[in-house]
Amino acid sequence: MGRTCGNLPDDPVRPLVSALGEGPGPLERPSGWAHDPVMPDAETAIRSRRKLTNRLIAAHDAERLRAHLTEDVLLIVGEGDLIQGADGVVAAFASQFADASFIAYDRTTETVEIAADGHRAAESGRGGGRWRGGLEVRGVYMAAWRERRGQWQLERELYVTLQR
Repeated sequence: MGRTCGNLPDDPVRPLVSALGEGPGPLERPSGWAHDPVMPDAETAIRSRRKLTNRLIAAHDAERLRAHLTEDVLLIVGEGDLIQGADGVVAAFASQFADASFIAYDRTTETVEIAADGHRAAESGRGGGRWRGGLEVRGVYMAAWRERRGQWQLERELYVTLQR
């Protein structure tokens, strides 16, 4: 019989691990890693959340956007109207999705800056919306994100339409 540890059966993985080297223990980071391999850094998390919200908007899934918003979120739309609170933002998206000509909004992150305490961030970028029949708007946006219980949520967004 092969090597055993106490009364444990042979470990078929042990020769592979021995050949590759033991590596770090389960709670250790390999030296040189800049961030936790399980939890993405704040900038990566925010960029990923932005891409996910773009997909939810393209799928016309207003209710699933709620998880990405603080309860007191404020949104200033491209023409200047203010929408207050997560309920208001979700309702505005649901109304937009009810318009048969609406296709999607897209936002492309250009910069993300993280606050010194690591719990707030500013994102800026470009974006726009598309409707059937060729209508398209383009502009810029700024977003404030807040980290709560390990999740990044939108707390403020400002859109400025620059082209119709």
